[in-house]
Amino acid sequence: MHNSWRLKPGDKIFRPRRIKRYHLRRVLGVPAVFSAGYGNVGSSIYYALGIVALVAMGATPIALGIAGILFIFTALTYAEGTAVLPEAGGSSTFARHAFNDLAGFTAGWALMLSYIVTISISAFTIPPYLGYFWTPFKDSPIIGTAISMGIIIFLMTINVIGVKQTSILNIGAAILDITTQVSLVIIGFILLFNPTVLFHRIIDNWPTLDNLILGIALASIAYTGIETMSQMAEETKQPEKRVPKALIMMIVTVLVIFAGISLVSLSAMTPQELASEWSRDPVAGIAASLPLAWLCSVLKPLIAILAGTILLIATNAGIMGISRLAFSLGSHKLIPSALGRVHPRWKTPYISIILFSVVGLLILSPGFFAADAFKDVFKNMGALYAFGSLLAFMFAHASIL
Repeated sequence: MHNSWRLKPGDKIFRPRRIKRYHLRRVLGVPAVFSAGYGNVGSSIYYALGIVALVAMGATPIALGIAGILFIFTALTYAEGTAVLPEAGGSSTFARHAFNDLAGFTAGWALMLSYIVTISISAFTIPPYLGYFWTPFKDSPIIGTAISMGIIIFLMTINVIGVKQTSILNIGAAILDITTQVSLVIIGFILLFNPTVLFHRIIDNWPTLDNLILGIALASIAYTGIETMSQMAEETKQPEKRVPKALIMMIVTVLVIFAGISLVSLSAMTPQELASEWSRDPVAGIAASLPLAWLCSVLKPLIAILAGTILLIATNAGIMGISRLAFSLGSHKLIPSALGRVHPRWKTPYISIILFSVVGLLILSPGFFAADAFKDVFKNMGALYAFGSLLAFMFAHASIL
């Protein structure tokens, strides 16, 4: 019986083709994961504060606080999900395991939408802040758009070369940003904070119930971006421990800084001023309200650098997040598998990095021709960004349950 299974002359041997699976390199620690996530979440304070003030008025700190409580639960949901499923894909991966491929596909496309908008809006917002140093950055649509495109191309190149090099850039920028923001909050509390004035500005400008609810909804946009940290689980050493630890650090840091800046802002200016002349750059409004002239002259350029660095991290986090999401979806045949291909030398999903960076460049291209139309496009895409992010959060919560 044993001899009957031996090979005989003329027998053909069938060798099945080995299925090639791509893998990302695990090189990241807690600081790298935290800094990438902070770049996405922390950058939102530069525009979210003014947007919330437009509808919530005096209740702006309250709206941000309530949205912050929801942010805590969302971050803990991602910590739980990443500990169980330490893979790239975030809420798309959670939904695919909890429900089916269709749910994972839907969550994945919602995330792609929000990531593409993150890349474009963050890069587009950097030149106006740097306009403090050279006004054409802010005043010239052609120069501003060209600089924004150059930033995306620069970050695309770094991301293709390797995530470790990218994380070094993120960590350095995050340290500078957190240091400056904390310093501004401390200085603001010392020189501007007045409990009596703050109380009256909140009570005298309390919004209607409808506006308060809308303000809380808009404030929730300020906390979007934690998805990026979950996306990087497959490149993190001991992800079941380090990603949840980075998420908890994120909760504490963001809530403290956002609470401090929102309280100081209403001490520095009225809700009407915050919602009008300083709506686009509320943090700069705090610096401009400081009573010491020499301190204003020091902080204004610092705020410009601060905004530029944190928005640079946000742009970078968008490229990292969407490429890792595409890697996950491509690996499971939910999008063309070529998007999940990893570079043989640098071990990065280079095709998706290049593809979505080019999409971001195309979105920026109208800035060369019609600045007003370009602003309208970005206003509408901001709403799409909120839709995509909150839909992803819904899938994450449902999946963990």
